[in-house]
Amino acid sequence: MGTTALFIDGGYLDKVRAHSAPALSVDYARLANSLAGSHELLRAYYYHCLPWMSAVPDELERERYSRARRFMTALSFLPRFEVRLGRLARHGVDVGGRPIFVQKRVDTMIGVDMALLAGKGRVDRIGLLSGDSDYLPAIEAVKREGVLAVLWHGRLGSRVGPSRELFEACDERRELTPELFQAASKGSPHA
Repeated sequence: MGTTALFIDGGYLDKVRAHSAPALSVDYARLANSLAGSHELLRAYYYHCLPWMSAVPDELERERYSRARRFMTALSFLPRFEVRLGRLARHGVDVGGRPIFVQKRVDTMIGVDMALLAGKGRVDRIGLLSGDSDYLPAIEAVKREGVLAVLWHGRLGSRVGPSRELFEACDERRELTPELFQAASKGSPHA
């Protein structure tokens, strides 16, 4: 049926999972193969940032960072998975005094990687797991190359739903449902 590549915004996937299936532990290889469907999976690209660590990290920061590093390493050893890390930047504090963190480089890496694979004719279809309208130029470039753009998104109208512009720009749209996460959960009998 063709070849697909998945582009997973890890921060977005975390939010959708927390909203749709908070108690489930997901088998990412199973999830990627499920999202690829009948297409051959060229690769699943997973983009995220390691947690913030202050100049003099406390024990909680070190443990959170270590856990995230182990998780990213485990993902990188999955068949046909590639982990690409951005950087987390601290941008002040909110009105409650809590620090504000912003991902850097992730959107750009996803957009460049999508456009490069499409331009080289390596895939017939891309699956984007995100809700951010920052990907519009990349989606438009992919489509100009004749590649089908499939958006995997959180529930419409919820706080994890995609931007309207991104939703409209993609060729196909599929919701990341609780049932999809259940089928891809660790220990699930479904393949």
